[in-house]
Amino acid sequence: MDVRLPKLGEGADSGSVVTLFVKVGDQIAKGQTILELENEKAVAPIPSPHSGVIASIRVKEGDKVTVGQVLLTLAGEGSEGDEKSAATLDPSQTPTPGAKAGQLPAIAAKPAHTPPDNLELPEPTEATKAGFLPAASPTIRKLARDLGIDLSRVKGSERGGRIGLPDLKVYIQRLQEIAVRPREAVKVPEKPAAEAIDFSKWGPIVKKPLSSLRQTISRRMLESWTTIPHVTQFDEADITALMELRKRHQEAYEQKGARLTLTSFALKAALAALKKFPIVNASLDEAAQELVFKNYYHIGLAVDTEAGLIVPVIRDVDKKTVLELSRELSDLAEKARSRKIALEDLKGGSFTISNQGGIGGAHFTPIVNKPQLAILGLGRSALKPMIKGNAVEPRLMLPVCLSYDHRVIDGGTAVRFVVEVVQALENFREEEVQT
Repeated sequence: MDVRLPKLGEGADSGSVVTLFVKVGDQIAKGQTILELENEKAVAPIPSPHSGVIASIRVKEGDKVTVGQVLLTLAGEGSEGDEKSAATLDPSQTPTPGAKAGQLPAIAAKPAHTPPDNLELPEPTEATKAGFLPAASPTIRKLARDLGIDLSRVKGSERGGRIGLPDLKVYIQRLQEIAVRPREAVKVPEKPAAEAIDFSKWGPIVKKPLSSLRQTISRRMLESWTTIPHVTQFDEADITALMELRKRHQEAYEQKGARLTLTSFALKAALAALKKFPIVNASLDEAAQELVFKNYYHIGLAVDTEAGLIVPVIRDVDKKTVLELSRELSDLAEKARSRKIALEDLKGGSFTISNQGGIGGAHFTPIVNKPQLAILGLGRSALKPMIKGNAVEPRLMLPVCLSYDHRVIDGGTAVRFVVEVVQALENFREEEVQT
């Protein structure tokens, strides 16, 4: 009986084996963890859906595996429930949604007809270029959004150019024809091949493969940087009084199992600004050309780990006290560093904070965490001579920056947002900190 890698979650179809917990000859029970798999930015345990004795192991630590791939083979008979589980884990036997029991998904055959010579996709109409949404029913809009189709390129055949379901089908057929046509026929520019360099010509070297986490970070940073026009707004906050406030309450927090940190205050300061400027908490639906305003405040926190950058999300910041946030901060940071954080804890953020002050960073330009629209950066605070009235006083100044998507957020909004954050940090109310 083969044990295959089950579906890992939405949009996840592969991962790398981090740790194997079993060996050939082991007797294992249904639900027992057989290995740990690194996928996206999380490490997840993979349980066995069957019980039995391990006859062979088909993977080793470091291997990249995909959904449906055989991980190991069991000898002996499992329970009836195990056999049912085995059937569901074999993707080659999984019916497509909507198929009747016993039916297997049909394999798409290559179109018998020859695609027409002109397969260029239509340009957006003048109306949509001017900012008007194409005419279509809510049903058609939702269907296009679910399929990732830009309606501005679909030619409507109904009255007034309105787009109907037949128009959408024609457009999808054209996309399929483009997909099956040879690449040179549709003149798709190919990415230049990476140049192979023999670095050993100049001295001794050591090669290490990129981990799944590092590959994920690389892919997402490249996508964010190349698709978002970044602008970064800088400022400084006087946190002298804030750090005195922290000093007065940190012992009480420690007695309650929490650490009162600058990030605890930053979460509440960012929340105040997000409520005042909801566009910064929004996202851009590029397929539908719509702004999505969120009525929740889930803030991601960039955590530096030995394996790479991980951004766990603290949900419902507006519904939690500073004490509750401080506890959750410590818990999430520890889980992220030990790679025990769940993949779901890395999703759904509406805004991100990156605090580099703890490791000595000052001013920097963080990259927006797509599909979010902005990210707040905090640096290392330092004593500086500042003019207060007619006197020069030493004040503890915190570098603050906001990188934002200039397609959606204007410079004026970004400046006002940063000013709001600075004011919230400089005028933090003591009653918010009291336990």
